[in-house]
Amino acid sequence: MELTEQVLNPGAYGLGDLNPGDWFSTGERVVSAELIDAFADLTGDRFEIHMDESAAKRHGFAGRVAHGLLVLSLVDGLKNQSPVSFRAVASLGWNWSFRAPVLAGDTIGVRIAVRSLRRTRREDRGIACLEFDAANQRGETVQIGENQLMLYI
Repeated sequence: MELTEQVLNPGAYGLGDLNPGDWFSTGERVVSAELIDAFADLTGDRFEIHMDESAAKRHGFAGRVAHGLLVLSLVDGLKNQSPVSFRAVASLGWNWSFRAPVLAGDTIGVRIAVRSLRRTRREDRGIACLEFDAANQRGETVQIGENQLMLYI
């Protein structure tokens, strides 16, 4: 398959509609202190850099730090809320890296690109490897990684 580097228009895409290099950008989401608090309540992760401004500063951060897994969850939500969608069956896994802190009040957006495509033994399905680059309002990459997504053809 050739690398196209084509921007995907709104629509629902199956494996056969995609090429390596196709990409799109999601909308944005503010990572508020309320989201951090709700995630802490849901998960029980109350590590002090997430919950207390002065503790975060004591650890060298500029303010409260969002949970890395909260941000990853928001990234997946931004993908799923995008006008560009995939005819997905299931997520098969993530390979992910936290590059920089996301602070309470930061805004994140994501660039998603098709890295590779392959068919499975089932004639109606294939697997897309998607690359994610999540950036804050200053354009700084905060999280980066890949998702293996099973799609209908």
